[in-house]
Amino acid sequence: NKSYKYESKKHSKNLKVKYENMFAIQNPGDLALQEKAWNAVCPLVAKLKRFYEFSLRLENALRSLLEALTSPPYAPMQHLEREQALAKQFAEILHFTLSFDELKMTNPAIQNDFSYYRRTISRNRLNNQQLEAENEVNNEMANRMSLFYAEATPMLKTLSNATTKFVSENKTLPIEDTTDCLSTMACVCRVMLETPEYRCRFTNTDTMLFCMRVMVGVIILYDHVHPVGAFAKTSKIDMKGCIKVLKEQPSNSVEGLLNALRYTTRHLNDDSTSKQIRALLQ
Repeated sequence: NKSYKYESKKHSKNLKVKYENMFAIQNPGDLALQEKAWNAVCPLVAKLKRFYEFSLRLENALRSLLEALTSPPYAPMQHLEREQALAKQFAEILHFTLSFDELKMTNPAIQNDFSYYRRTISRNRLNNQQLEAENEVNNEMANRMSLFYAEATPMLKTLSNATTKFVSENKTLPIEDTTDCLSTMACVCRVMLETPEYRCRFTNTDTMLFCMRVMVGVIILYDHVHPVGAFAKTSKIDMKGCIKVLKEQPSNSVEGLLNALRYTTRHLNDDSTSKQIRALLQ
């Protein structure tokens, strides 16, 4: 199985870097170990930089899509019907975001490796030395990346901030235009997942997972920009129905999504959230 071999190889490589860094930290005077760990961590830091820069591009793309899907004179539902390709791109961004953050949450080595990298460049700066890798990720860039990866769900945090900023900067646009766009997408995903007639058309589990990630993604964005959030009785999102759809799936495929609802939403613990919904997410 190619997929299994690839994952095994990747896991072995990650373990190798982890132990090299651990031995280097424990033996700061061993220059050979320091060099080995440094050479192992630099390619990983370069990859982290590419993902960080990609998050900035996603932020700009999301704001452009929101502008296109909420601008007058059309209502959000009309926009989603008329601009299905743009709605699909929006969904693709959310799918990638939730996928990336799930992987990030299960890889604590990311922050450990990056901390080692930052400590090394700080130490070299004190000794008036500059390593070649600093040309790609200098101290200023490293600081920005550190703030990004310190978040439990960095990509989702970026999109949440972008959506909030879009709403605050477009004061002439009714906030309902944005929240209705998000709630409509959540409703479409929920109906596709809970209706046997639609669900039977899914040819594989990846399509199911795509719908679930998009649904959770728009719920979280809605909860960040709506004044009372997604969990209140007045919310246009059927949160009870959405959570039930998720909990009907195998737990290993949805636990990350349920955790995203538990820990990255703003209003779950508000007094306006019903006991039933809180119980469903316990």
